[in-house]
Amino acid sequence: MKAVVSCIEQLRLKLDRHRKDDLKEYPTRTIFIDPMLQALGWDVRDPEDVQLEYPTVDGKSVDYAPKVNKRPVLFIEAKALNDPLTDVKAITQVVGYAANAGVEWCILTNGVTYRVYRSTEKAEAPDKLLFEVSINPKAGEGKSTQQIAEQLNRFSRDSMENGILNTLGIHVFTAGKIRRALDKLFTDPPSQLIKIIRSAITDDSIKPNQIKEILPGIWLSSPIAVAPAHEVGSKKVPSRQTKRTKTEKEYGEEHHLEGVPKEVVELYHTLDRYCLDLAMQGISKQHRLLYIAYRFDNKIFASIHVQKGGLRVYVKLDFAEIDNALSNVRNVKNIGHWGVGDVEIAVDNGGQLLEAKRLIKQSFDRNRQIMKLGS
Repeated sequence: MKAVVSCIEQLRLKLDRHRKDDLKEYPTRTIFIDPMLQALGWDVRDPEDVQLEYPTVDGKSVDYAPKVNKRPVLFIEAKALNDPLTDVKAITQVVGYAANAGVEWCILTNGVTYRVYRSTEKAEAPDKLLFEVSINPKAGEGKSTQQIAEQLNRFSRDSMENGILNTLGIHVFTAGKIRRALDKLFTDPPSQLIKIIRSAITDDSIKPNQIKEILPGIWLSSPIAVAPAHEVGSKKVPSRQTKRTKTEKEYGEEHHLEGVPKEVVELYHTLDRYCLDLAMQGISKQHRLLYIAYRFDNKIFASIHVQKGGLRVYVKLDFAEIDNALSNVRNVKNIGHWGVGDVEIAVDNGGQLLEAKRLIKQSFDRNRQIMKLGS
């Protein structure tokens, strides 16, 4: 990991100068991508380790094909330093190359930002994005160099040998599929599900049509539910969210999650569920332009700012009162931020969820206690 941190620091010193030079693809590879792959344990000078210009089925080639046991485990396509990496054709191309070759993972990079896709996922190419990470300090979203190195290390040689990326991808994409399947099942329950529920209830007085009518409302009031509201039959079933204003309708959940990597989407859904489940009644959320606020009895206790590299969670606590704060927690009382609260928790991976939940709960309890004292 030290080699990756050192590499990031060295490349950052070159970044501004080469951006002004409008560095083209080949020098971008030489100056930025090759050193990073070396730091991650891939020997770009050894074709047994990394094959350059790996041939594809259409007679073209992929820039890098890192190998484990002499078989490609990654396809990496390089772009010029200032390329935004948003061209759908380029994304589709590299994802298609990987899928056709039976390679699970592929990366599109401009030497600064690395966008990691799971080629075998059944979705449109842009929606196969698992995560992205940037070494640009101006786009680092408050991450430390160590945190950025940890994300890059997910596709290091050691990590690929140990299946780290596979494990992460399976978990993240599977969680999303399960959530969507549950949403479909509970909002339009099939007869088999109704029979199972009726059998579990062990009360013959409850009829199948009653279960079918009530179940969507129960599901949509659950913090696990995907959508804010659905039309079920001829009735509109509301969610547990409070009524939005005209302005808030313009900034729904889709506004915050559009184009966001799947890992970050799943992190958001986990904390969203947690916040809404802290009390049976009285909790609502509001979608603002740059953050989502969670309220209890109309008082904000937490807010989430969704970024492409992770979440920034803000809670209403005094930083000095936090016991054993971890490295992903900082005092932002005198620092500009998009959210309500003086304490920021960075959540860039599943390992940081526990600390976020702990401080959200602490903020919730503190605000509830203040309200009790004021009543």
